[in-house]
Amino acid sequence: MSIGLRGLIIALVVAGSFGCSKDVSSKDASSKEASIIESKGACADIHKSQVCTWAKMQGETLLEVGATVPIGSIENAPADTAMVWPPVPVATLDIPEAARQKSGMTNVTVFWEPHGHPTPTFLTPHFDFHFNGISSAELTAIDCKDLTKPASLPAGYVLPDFALPPDAQKMMGVKTMVGLCVPKMGMHAVTSEDADRKDAFTGSLIVGYNIGKPIFLEPMISKALLMKKESFDLPMPAVPGSTGAQPSKFHAEYDAQKQEYRLIFSGFSAGI
Repeated sequence: MSIGLRGLIIALVVAGSFGCSKDVSSKDASSKEASIIESKGACADIHKSQVCTWAKMQGETLLEVGATVPIGSIENAPADTAMVWPPVPVATLDIPEAARQKSGMTNVTVFWEPHGHPTPTFLTPHFDFHFNGISSAELTAIDCKDLTKPASLPAGYVLPDFALPPDAQKMMGVKTMVGLCVPKMGMHAVTSEDADRKDAFTGSLIVGYNIGKPIFLEPMISKALLMKKESFDLPMPAVPGSTGAQPSKFHAEYDAQKQEYRLIFSGFSAGI
């Protein structure tokens, strides 16, 4: 083989090697995972502490949606408040824009119930955190006049009708809460366990409806449980009739150093 031909072959081999290396490095770079970014939503002062919504995204994938609740918001909750009907939220907080469509959640309405509310199971001081899938204007329009119930409920859930005592009938203007419907909120499906419970509950995941359609997920949590300052989970049901993404897990993570809870929905997938 002549020196000229040998040199040409070597040159071609070297050029090909550099070309292959370039392709591999480009592929490796494109396969790297996107960074996890936490977006902050709205904040509001609740009992002298800032409660905020947030969402975690990894590229276009939604990982978590939640709210940060300082223990001060729990500790400073008043022992008594004026009773009004329908109940008025202590705050309404928008979910971060980037997560709304992917989570099916629009805002969070927070209610403090110092005396609890019907049914008897829930007559203990507690917080209601409504993660709503509809706008504030749509919530305001709910009047509980169309009492259509959903065709099916999550496994292990019921949507009871509750006969009110005379004093409550006068205040609420109805004799029976059909499907535990509350104006400006909607109906409340509860677990069969809570419906049959004789003692006070500690924590439960409520599913809300309006005119037969699911509209909110509600971690209902007693003050007593929150004051333990410990992390906990609530069983997350699969909700028939959901048209968008829905979470498969709810976890309340307590950070002793920051003295706050993070209420976390995760495991989002398409509706069923």
